Amino acid sequence: MDVRQRNNVKAWGSGPATLLFAHGFGCDQSMWRYLVPAFDGRYRIVAFDAVGSGASDWNAYDPTRYGSLHGYAEDVLEIATAFAEGPVVFIGHSVAAMVGLLATIRQPERFAAQVMVSPSPCYLNAGDYHGGFETADIEDLLQTLADNYEGWARAMAPVIMGAPARPELGSELADSFCRADPAIAAHFARVTFLSDHRQDLPHSTTPALILQCTDDVIAPPSVGDYTHRALPASELRLIDNIGHCPHMSAPRACAAAIGPFLRHVTG
Repeated sequence: MDVRQRNNVKAWGSGPATLLFAHGFGCDQSMWRYLVPAFDGRYRIVAFDAVGSGASDWNAYDPTRYGSLHGYAEDVLEIATAFAEGPVVFIGHSVAAMVGLLATIRQPERFAAQVMVSPSPCYLNAGDYHGGFETADIEDLLQTLADNYEGWARAMAPVIMGAPARPELGSELADSFCRADPAIAAHFARVTFLSDHRQDLPHSTTPALILQCTDDVIAPPSVGDYTHRALPASELRLIDNIGHCPHMSAPRACAAAIGPFLRHVTG
């Protein structure tokens, strides 16, 4: 399998480390275009589309391989092997943050650090853990995705994006959702929203920066607090922002938090 073609990998530049950018559900690598310029020219940059998203090879989508986030983590390790130079800093948004977590557990020697943008190890409320959703909420979401994916995408994208002062970002996210294959998107949503990686957090010793928005309907602040407490060698930075995509709606604030962290972990 040609990894570059499979994941539509783009790689350029050089520096003390490789920044490996991974997008969240329903998105593609173009969503990083607001944040990447802050680091372009100072690091090697690698961005890609998850299989089934963007301009990846959709024919490579295997429901068995991608029946859990571990399949996506295997892809990350293959991409890092093929395109990274020097230590890798994985920068993942939303569900991709957990993909990166699994990759750092598999091959900790490869990663200098990980940056988790709006992560959630588990979306379901369970006991004292507040993930943001009840089981019925997730079941309704997944059923709506299966019955009327485009309708769900158009209605929910602006809510997920937030950024009330920039409605064009919600429209962009909706368009991104709608470019996806509905069957693949529904399967990926099920894998995403039913995943529970809380038990994996303590097993990643890779230094981590967690970026948590102050108002996020997908990953509320309680999730960021939990992830920080459970994840060794982690830092938590709050981004004053409404929405789940601060790398798009608050890129300057994200860059201001990530920059010092990168200098610390890469020298």
